[in-house]
Amino acid sequence: MSQSSTNQGIKFAYWVPNVSGGLVVSTIPQRTDWSLEYNERLALAAEKAGFEYALSQIRFTAGYGAEHQHESVSFSQAILAATTKLKVLAAILPGPWHPAVLAKQIATVDHISKGRIAINVVSGWFKGEFVAIGEPWLEHDERYRRSKEFIEVVKGIWTQDHFTYKGDFYRFNDYTLSPKPLQKPHPEIFQGGSSRAARDNAASVSDWYFTNGNTVEGIKAQVDDIQAKAKANNHKVRIGVNAFVIARDTEEEAKAVLADIIKHAHVEAVHAFGSAVQEAGNASPEREGNWAKSTFEDLVQYNDGFKTNLIGTPRQIAERIVALKAVGVDLVLTGFLHFIEEVEYFGQKVLPIVRELEAAKAAVQETALEAVA
Repeated sequence: MSQSSTNQGIKFAYWVPNVSGGLVVSTIPQRTDWSLEYNERLALAAEKAGFEYALSQIRFTAGYGAEHQHESVSFSQAILAATTKLKVLAAILPGPWHPAVLAKQIATVDHISKGRIAINVVSGWFKGEFVAIGEPWLEHDERYRRSKEFIEVVKGIWTQDHFTYKGDFYRFNDYTLSPKPLQKPHPEIFQGGSSRAARDNAASVSDWYFTNGNTVEGIKAQVDDIQAKAKANNHKVRIGVNAFVIARDTEEEAKAVLADIIKHAHVEAVHAFGSAVQEAGNASPEREGNWAKSTFEDLVQYNDGFKTNLIGTPRQIAERIVALKAVGVDLVLTGFLHFIEEVEYFGQKVLPIVRELEAAKAAVQETALEAVA
């Protein structure tokens, strides 16, 4: 279990809907919008509700219900300009981004935002967009090997003068970035995936590891594996898990919303999305990458968010969040159907119960420690 998850309150992030279609591959009516104006209002609502992070998405081509996409770094900067506390993660694709460009770009945004920018390095799952923009599509483990070099290079540029690196994908010769980021040692680096290669990267170079939605037992197995390897590498990594939240006054209401989302699933888009992501997930040598075992219903939410089961009453959801924390989860990355009003509801109804349960558990642990002493 990570040190941060035992001693601190679990953190919350939300998916920035800078891509049209929301967070479900469904034709169900949504009050979520991908415009800047909507996202500025959402960011302020999330900040007020107690969210600490927001993750902007990166897509280069249309498809799977996402016909329009704003670019992640530019959009993140706009959200930062509208807020005062929120930290925004810009999703980055090695390949389309050269690490020197990215490092300089983020260093500048870090100064503009006074230290509130981070990155999420996405190794790539959508072959079609790489082909469309003329970028080579690497085999699964090669994508993660490139991502590892990308992260090592960006960290090196942000923290060293006269940086030199001789890798298979990137080479640098006596390069000095100035100014460097305000955040020390550097802006946080998030990275996701479920495969062996993804977990090995997290256990060696990433600050944070994002996993797709899963059961508590499934997440515990991943966390234990990553943290054991991280310890062996003398590395520290924190864990985030994806979850689609449906919080309602009654469990029946919440389950009815889930059923309605799936009932209105965009069948053709779900199947197309499933073919693309399961090809990527099964391409890992152990066939255990993201989405490798996802069902049709799971794929209606882009990152298996239904599997985490944050669907029910505020207390049910809070109890499940605390159970995630108990197995080493440090952050829950949330998606919602109607973002603004549901983020507000989450802040008013769910988060206070989470903090109450955390405090009660901490008090029990403290009493037990005192008894031993």
